[in-house]
Order: sequence, then structure tokens, then C-alpha cells
Amino acid sequence: MPERRSPALRFLAASLAVWLAAALPLDLAMAQTRLGPSGLPLPRFVSLKSDRVNMRAGPGTDYPIAWTYQQIGWPLEIVEEFDFWRKVRDRDGEEGWVHKDLLRGKRMAVTTGEALLLRRPQADAVPVARLLPEVLAEIVRCKEGWCRLSVGSYQGWVPEGVLYGVYPGEEVE
Repeated sequence: MPERRSPALRFLAASLAVWLAAALPLDLAMAQTRLGPSGLPLPRFVSLKSDRVNMRAGPGTDYPIAWTYQQIGWPLEIVEEFDFWRKVRDRDGEEGWVHKDLLRGKRMAVTTGEALLLRRPQADAVPVARLLPEVLAEIVRCKEGWCRLSVGSYQGWVPEGVLYGVYPGEEVE
């Protein structure tokens, strides 16, 4: 049976919740982060340091190889840490463990569909290039829902929603 509260108590609780929401501006991405044993936030995006990286079923070389990545710079999301091992998730949702020495903090992204690389962070800006799905790009910066990418000799902006490698609303410098 649900607990009964007086109208005055319900009003007070609702007022407190509204006051807290206004007094404590909260970035959704930051609200979901915590610090791992390394002192770095979890979850966070990283990229592969090598063009051949094994993802294992557990945190150690005794565990079987579940997947082998063959693209330097491919973005992965670290979701857990254990000793020298990082539990990662790829854009397809596959999870496994990678040794920390095979990962780097350089921010990379991959397009999740076709996208126009634009001269400015505006939907009506002049296109610089057309990006196909699964194009790997370096993230130069992200702000206000747009990310500036470097793809080969091209640089330009895309909406963050067409990328795997950046959180919604995340600012990257």
C-alpha cells in the first residue's frame, strides 16, 4: 500500500525538487559519469593506439580473444576499469576487455550514416565534403551540438548526432 502524504508535504517536496533543479544546473553527460580507479571519468571515449588490438572476454591475457580490431584510431567507450585493463564497448554494443596500453585519449569518431561536412556549425552552411557511413575522423572540438572534424585534408562541422565517439551535449576542446 502506498504511503500517504499530506498536501502540504507533497507541495514542499515538489517545491524542493524544482528549487534543486534550478539551483544545480546539471549536464546530462556529466550526471552519468563517475571516477574509475584510474581517477578518470567513466564512461569515457578513447581510441585505439594500434592497428591490431585484441578485445578479450575478461581482464587478462588468460581470457579468450573475443574480437580483434584492425583500425588504428577506432573509437571505443571505456565503461569499467580493473587494474591495467579497461572494459570497452564499441559502436555495435560489443563489450570486452582491452589492455590500457593499447588505448589513447585522442578523440576520434566514426560516422553512423551519411553526413555533410560543413564549413560552419550551421545546417545551411556550405558543404566541404560528403562523408559516407563509417568514416573515421579526428575530433578537433565539439560545442553546442556540433563537432569540428578533421578527415584527411578536409576540416568541417557535423551535427554530433551523426557520430559515434562523442556524448550528446558533450563539449570537447
